[in-house]
Amino acid sequence: MRVMVMVKATEDSEAGILPSNELGEAMGKFNEELVQAGILLSGDGLKPSKFGKRIAFDGDSRRVIDGPFAETRELVAGYWVWEVRDMDEAVEWVKRCPNPMPGPSEIEIRQFYTIEDFAETLTQETIDLHHRNADTLAKQQTEKS
Repeated sequence: MRVMVMVKATEDSEAGILPSNELGEAMGKFNEELVQAGILLSGDGLKPSKFGKRIAFDGDSRRVIDGPFAETRELVAGYWVWEVRDMDEAVEWVKRCPNPMPGPSEIEIRQFYTIEDFAETLTQETIDLHHRNADTLAKQQTEKS
């Protein structure tokens, strides 16, 4: 089961305050454990929302909204993508994580959909299209390595 593990933003992360060396080292060691366990697929920190953009959709129209964005507690400051047995395993790994922020913080775990989750609403042709895209992406990533 693939999950996205999201480190929620704080006032410090939105201000661009970088982690201390001690926190960087602790997170590096935690990431090393994830890699050695075969769980970590990807992950990174995100710059503050003042450097971001949002695109609002309404039918055919598109509107670009410049950051920063309100509601800091609803923003994501970083993420991992993990492959785990189940949600319980993901929770156990997050509980082992160093606090990713200097003060109080939250980490959210969300399961990814698989194309099979949409089998009731998609035609086989559409499912095949998504599988071809995934295969092409995997091939491109292999060629870049």
